[in-house]
Amino acid sequence: MYQYLLYEIKDSICHITLNRPEVYNALNNELLSEIKTSIEAAGADPEVRVVVLTGAGNKAFCSGADLKAGMSAGGSLGDRLRSHYNPMILAIRNLAKPVICQLNGIAAGAGCSLALACDIIVASETAAMSQIFVNIGLVPDAGSTYFLPRLVGSAKAFELASSGRIVPAHECLALGLVSHVVPANDLVNTVNALATQYAQAPTVAIGYIKKMLNQSHESNLEQMLDLEAQHQDLCGHTHDAGEGIMAFLQKRKAVYKGK
Repeated sequence: MYQYLLYEIKDSICHITLNRPEVYNALNNELLSEIKTSIEAAGADPEVRVVVLTGAGNKAFCSGADLKAGMSAGGSLGDRLRSHYNPMILAIRNLAKPVICQLNGIAAGAGCSLALACDIIVASETAAMSQIFVNIGLVPDAGSTYFLPRLVGSAKAFELASSGRIVPAHECLALGLVSHVVPANDLVNTVNALATQYAQAPTVAIGYIKKMLNQSHESNLEQMLDLEAQHQDLCGHTHDAGEGIMAFLQKRKAVYKGK
């Protein structure tokens, strides 16, 4: 079904692996479309309760746009963003399930944007991030100008974007760009353990949490209070809320079904 990525579901965890290691998992139009399609497939599949996104090989998560396959061919860069990059980023942010980035290597340019679009980033201590756009005379795209200042503040976002420097994993952790940094040999097991926690969590509530936090940046307190009330009502009618309350009262561990 997919030519440039691997798609596997196991124990309610959907593993999506960018699979162009020979070009450091660079993004061509086909891979961009496949990422969007695979994310939407995971969203529509009731078996899937969490997504893990990573790159093949041990050097790169994603090196950004494949310049040879796309940008050097001419045409409008803006049109390419609108037709391929932006829909991919929106698919991740609109997915009502958590997306964990397993950052196995460098995430540069749009590859960095792709990582930042995920809900949680677990990085290998050998991984790094770079807003490399400026090094070829371009501006950040694929959502980086949205994500960066919200994560690190305006001044640091400007420094990272205007320098294009490579930021090592531990500095990414200190800045708040990633959630965890682990030894390279522990990355897969750490991500699998975290994904398993989410695969056993109340999926509907987590989807609503993601939706509300997405909206909080553009909403005032009154609007968020109303949104909380609306979604608390919706959660209150789910199986998992009933199970969670009953388990609390019975002093046992809740068994959530993601419904």
